[in-house]
Amino acid sequence: MQPGGEFDLIARYFSRPAPDGMLGVGDDCALLSTAPGCELAVSTDMLVEGRHFFSDVDPRLLGHKSLAVNLSDLAAMGARPLACTLAISLPRIDPDWLQGFSEGFHALSAESGCALLGGDTTRSPMGVVISITVLGEVRRNQALRRDAARVGDDIWVSGTLGAADVALRLMQGRLPADAARLCAARPFLERPVPRLKLGRYLTGVAHAAIDISDGLLQDLGHILDASQCAAELWLDALPADPVLDGLDAAVRHDAILAGGDAYELCFTAPPRRREQIQTLSRQLNLPIARIGEIRRGAGVRVLDAGGQVLPIPHRGFDHFADEG
Repeated sequence: MQPGGEFDLIARYFSRPAPDGMLGVGDDCALLSTAPGCELAVSTDMLVEGRHFFSDVDPRLLGHKSLAVNLSDLAAMGARPLACTLAISLPRIDPDWLQGFSEGFHALSAESGCALLGGDTTRSPMGVVISITVLGEVRRNQALRRDAARVGDDIWVSGTLGAADVALRLMQGRLPADAARLCAARPFLERPVPRLKLGRYLTGVAHAAIDISDGLLQDLGHILDASQCAAELWLDALPADPVLDGLDAAVRHDAILAGGDAYELCFTAPPRRREQIQTLSRQLNLPIARIGEIRRGAGVRVLDAGGQVLPIPHRGFDHFADEG
């Protein structure tokens, strides 16, 4: 391989010393161990140029987001990050792009304690494709599973909703140009914050949890399907981000209920945990809103302030269905 080729690329941008007790980049397999009494949590996500990110995105932000969306899955299970692998397909070697991407990736890797231990690189004429597998640990039988919601549980959501969806609409020209609104909304889309601390603190407190990647209704629906129950949501309790202020009501409702890329945690917990969750919100300096209840039956009903059921024309993102 000539200098500047695949192995030089790996050595220059993606080789970092592995933490003590782990074997990282440079061998046929990575090696790591988990603490006694813990289970290994594993998740893989793929990002495709033109589908999940714009071609002109800041590579440093893309490096951050590529890992962040995977860490969000660990957060939803209440797992502590251990390590990750990265497979990346590139149309060509662009040192400036790779420098920015690797800086964003390694910064979040160090911040979250999720060491890069290996992966693969290849050439693709179709654009950039990124696939990351994250590994974490969670105490045995303490993982926040989708099938654990119970009738009578409160439904909670962290942070605010809708900002990433509004940023995407503005960038795609589906909303009138608004530079100030885009400036406020764009970081939610391009630099999400995985709620790792919240997820770990919720083990033993919450019953079920999921991260909101494809929209609140879509992702909450996965909990309901797995737990064989229904949900009632209260429109006025949903935490709309201030960046939505002044938008048409229909746009606001769709962004809050169906907008993807939020990477907040939606979880269910028994009513007796309300004070504990509110205390946790203050400790983490993170808004956590009670937005509804788990009911018997199937599906989701969204009620307005008058108790009337709100029509829901769009439930969220599906890679193989009409995006609406």
